[in-house]
Amino acid sequence: MNEPDLNRAFYLPRLPREYYQGDAVVHWTLPVSHRRRGWLNEGFHTAFRELMLHAAVREGLFCPTYCLMPDHLHMVWMGLQLDSDQLNGMAFLRTHLKHSLAPQKFQHQPHDHVLKEEERKRNAFVRVCNYILENPLRAELVKHPLEWPFSGGVVPGYPTLHPLQENFWPKLWKLYAQLKHPDAGNIIRPPIP
Repeated sequence: MNEPDLNRAFYLPRLPREYYQGDAVVHWTLPVSHRRRGWLNEGFHTAFRELMLHAAVREGLFCPTYCLMPDHLHMVWMGLQLDSDQLNGMAFLRTHLKHSLAPQKFQHQPHDHVLKEEERKRNAFVRVCNYILENPLRAELVKHPLEWPFSGGVVPGYPTLHPLQENFWPKLWKLYAQLKHPDAGNIIRPPIP
């Protein structure tokens, strides 16, 4: 059955595109339509990680944290280059995950939260990522976030790097500093309302 042609006037408003470009840091939430379940398994997780790696390389992104839940998924992307574009990355990811998610579908639009400057400071940023990783704990699916098999991070070249590992954050900040292009922040953005 085809989805009805939805009137975009009812979509959530987005910030202007430049908020998702360059060195933007965004917490994305992708709900499954009607909060349907039954699609989350190791096969989907593997496909997700592979496509996240492709999106990361195509758009110059790091994903320090993601968590796949039974009816939605969360992730944080960090832009590394002036031409990094998370809206393009999200369109790519959603398009190529359709097959793995079928017969379920993503809700027509993901939710995003562009992190403000104070949320991007190291301790505040780690709290945002830990909040995402603790979703299975709050949902009473596990007793400790390490028990949840559907979370992690995607940093190209580091397939075993996981945000719950000891020394993850110093390593991530070091890699981020090495790979973030000096011009990545040269996008003029008005303050986030």
